[in-house]
Amino acid sequence: MAGNKERAFGNIRVLPSGRYQARYRGPDGRLREAPTTFPTKKAAQRWLTLKEAEIAQGDWFDPDAGVMLFREYADEWMEQRDLSPKTRQTYEVLLRLHLYPTFANELLRDIREADVRRWRASRRKAKVSANMIAKAYRLMRAILNTAVRDKMIRENPCQIEGAGQEFSEERPVLSVPEVFKLADAIKPRYRALVLLATFGSLRWGELAGLRRAHLDLDARTVAVRETVYDVGELIKGTPKSKAGYRKVALPSLIIDDLKRHLAEYSQGGPHGFVFVGVKGNQLRRANFTKYWADACKAVGLQGVHLHDLRHTGNTFAAEAGASLRELMNRMGHSSTRAALIYLHARDDRARELADLLGERASEELRRSRETPDDASENGDDDGDDPPPMAVRRG
Repeated sequence: MAGNKERAFGNIRVLPSGRYQARYRGPDGRLREAPTTFPTKKAAQRWLTLKEAEIAQGDWFDPDAGVMLFREYADEWMEQRDLSPKTRQTYEVLLRLHLYPTFANELLRDIREADVRRWRASRRKAKVSANMIAKAYRLMRAILNTAVRDKMIRENPCQIEGAGQEFSEERPVLSVPEVFKLADAIKPRYRALVLLATFGSLRWGELAGLRRAHLDLDARTVAVRETVYDVGELIKGTPKSKAGYRKVALPSLIIDDLKRHLAEYSQGGPHGFVFVGVKGNQLRRANFTKYWADACKAVGLQGVHLHDLRHTGNTFAAEAGASLRELMNRMGHSSTRAALIYLHARDDRARELADLLGERASEELRRSRETPDDASENGDDDGDDPPPMAVRRG
């Protein structure tokens, strides 16, 4: 055919416009055209050479990939994941309110890093909380990471450094007296819940799903085997990870309270729920919230959430000397990241250590000033001085 020029790889032809078109057969056997025409034959040959090298090196990418709407792909992504009810609900909200309004009808291949930057800037301008934006960004990045693995897109456009990081404010740590004041102030049927949430480091869902058979008061342990997801309806579930299945040792301090609770408020039988509502039905967070708020108000605690009891209990355990592995086991975490948070002291504990350090240093300094430098040489050393701080232990 006039105007056609065959080469070892691909072919070039002159179009009626005078421009050159390059074509090649891809690894999938389909004949494909270059995405644009070229002003010269040499330019077309150069493009084919690069494409041939790309195929030889295994870097070829299907130019027709990514012809799928973000919404369709994200919906499929959600269907294919084994998510807890709570996580699924969170993702659905993030997609519906924050990602679909911008990206739902965009083809995967057309989403660029600049588009993601503009989306993030618009969310911030709309006064959406920074943590909510970070959550939505992380979800989109996870979805598009899968698209990269599926070879739908060559690279993930979510490349904004630090965009997925959340910066949560430091949660309050209650003192032991404050915990017991809350336990005293709350409705009696929830007193044991406050104490177990703190000294057992349990989550709300773990407390709501706790059954009598999992509470061994003779051995002073609570076993976490079940959880409840409150997502408009109550859904029975299991811990999210293998580490979530755990047995937590309890202090004798709260055992009598737990015994009274089992006798007065819990459902009967080994499979009965330990904590139930006022009418004896399964515990719901929405119904509990009022009693919690009233108790906090009664003892003068503002901005304290129920989850802060778990945070407080984890801090107590760390201050009692728990190792990193012991904290991870107690909390039900398989990674060290969360447990490391608790290996810092509270302000009052840090101040106590600083005061103790200062007292010991002052005492050593006093002794050194009262004792002549040559005391030991003159036989005046009675052996009562403490060793230097550099080698002192405990």
